[in-house]
Amino acid sequence: MFAQAPRIERVDFGPGRSAWVVDDVLRDPEALRRRAVTGRANFAAAPFNAYPGLEWRMGPEVDGPLAEFFMLHLRSALGARRTLSMYSRLSLATLQPHELRPLQRLCHRDRFGTGPAECVAACTLYLFDDPALGGTGFYEPRRPVAEIDARIRHWSTLDDAAFTAETGAAPAYLTGSNDWFELVGTVPARFNRAVFYDGGRFHSSHITDPQRLSDAPARGRLTLNGFFVCRRAAA
Repeated sequence: MFAQAPRIERVDFGPGRSAWVVDDVLRDPEALRRRAVTGRANFAAAPFNAYPGLEWRMGPEVDGPLAEFFMLHLRSALGARRTLSMYSRLSLATLQPHELRPLQRLCHRDRFGTGPAECVAACTLYLFDDPALGGTGFYEPRRPVAEIDARIRHWSTLDDAAFTAETGAAPAYLTGSNDWFELVGTVPARFNRAVFYDGGRFHSSHITDPQRLSDAPARGRLTLNGFFVCRRAAA
């Protein structure tokens, strides 16, 4: 399913800020896109996480090869030494700016309740042809992380108007720096490109032209997303 001799490029956004880009990562990317098209009815809204659209949880036929590829080629680079759990999903970003919940207007982290001895790695695999549908943006907080975490817990209790008044974040996808986060880099989208990164760093879909979004897998912003909870490598 995945390339046996992948071309992996490290992209640095500053000290300790890296992502790993793998082009031509799937041997037959059209097969996975066809699966999304024929299985469109399996996609459902994701109301309880940061993702602004529809999701379809994958099973072992996708999780297994993805987990093996991650173990062989990316796990050590991301500071991990053993995979404790993982899952993957096909995803379609569909929401227009006025439909975004408050926290979907900001970047986020993937943590899954991990402790200090654990870490989360993540990947996004682009399965669409139009790069203008958007890649992935990476951010650094402009306040101490503990303060940002406390603010996010507070912001999650606000309605749209109160959130906008307090943060200055109007209904829109985050595509640049603001008072709370600095955009430190982006990875542009390309068909059959995967980007692997530390899920514990702030990131978001970099969607600058949301009118292009569609709920049709054949032409929408279709991605395969993977999440890996791992033991953290010894320092």
